[in-house]
Amino acid sequence: MSEASLIDTVIPRADIVKRAARIGAEIRNIRLSGDLPDQTIAAINRVLLEQKVIFFRDQGHLDDAEQERFALRFGQLVPHPILGAVEGTVSITEFDSTRVGRRADMWHTDWTFVDAYPKIAMLRGVVIPPSGGDTIWSNTAAAYLDLPPPVQRLADELWAVHTNAFDYTVMARASETDRKHFDDVYTRTIYETEHPVVRVHPETGERTLVLGDVVQHFVGIPKYDGQQLFALFQSHITAPENTVRWSWKEGDVAIWDNRATQHYPVTDYGEQHRIVRRATIAGEVPVSVDGRRSVKRIKTAKPPPATVA
Repeated sequence: MSEASLIDTVIPRADIVKRAARIGAEIRNIRLSGDLPDQTIAAINRVLLEQKVIFFRDQGHLDDAEQERFALRFGQLVPHPILGAVEGTVSITEFDSTRVGRRADMWHTDWTFVDAYPKIAMLRGVVIPPSGGDTIWSNTAAAYLDLPPPVQRLADELWAVHTNAFDYTVMARASETDRKHFDDVYTRTIYETEHPVVRVHPETGERTLVLGDVVQHFVGIPKYDGQQLFALFQSHITAPENTVRWSWKEGDVAIWDNRATQHYPVTDYGEQHRIVRRATIAGEVPVSVDGRRSVKRIKTAKPPPATVA
């Protein structure tokens, strides 16, 4: 059975509602669970590869265990390399707006500071404020195709260093408490990885841009020139026509291809309470257009702060 006929047979095209021209679709009339038939899982994965991010409403029956049972159908579950996982789970990370350091208002692909970052992430809306708190995703494959051919060729040759010890000032609304948490917890172990700026998607063969705000610098490029190049590439990635915005309701689930997207959680909900929980599925080490693999450079614990006698 062809991939197209698989989708048509298992998920009626009328139940796949595009949310934007280049990225994003809502799939209706499916109750997510770990017990879905193999053909349904394959069809969902096919739509995900096509649309980059997919959305499901009315999944309030899911708890952490069932979210992970469903996620496990797409691959091996992995915990966050720094934050770990919610107790009793393998991979669930909770983002609770009342907890220190759990807002990430920046454009990023999850965990690119490690070499084999997740291939898929699944986010479940648990507590959603009445207003604000949307998430925006961008299509990094479409962004690559938008680059003029000479700039594509330049991107194909570039490599960049990604680190969890990035410039935290990019998160403009971060409080002093959040900044201290970042210094004491998030960067207690420093990770650095060299990724190709363009990776070849292992399932679709597309070329996708691997960037985001955890990029420290380009390899072999002076700082000023690198800043200009970064701004150029990111402007294509985050161009409005290349994005989709999702307004959350409790019980919603968003699933995205972390190899072909960036996302930005909008922190426009003030002091309202917001909780989302994410499961992550292990990915592959990226491969550049000339066949080279990403290289882990550093994984080291920071020295403790000096004490005054």
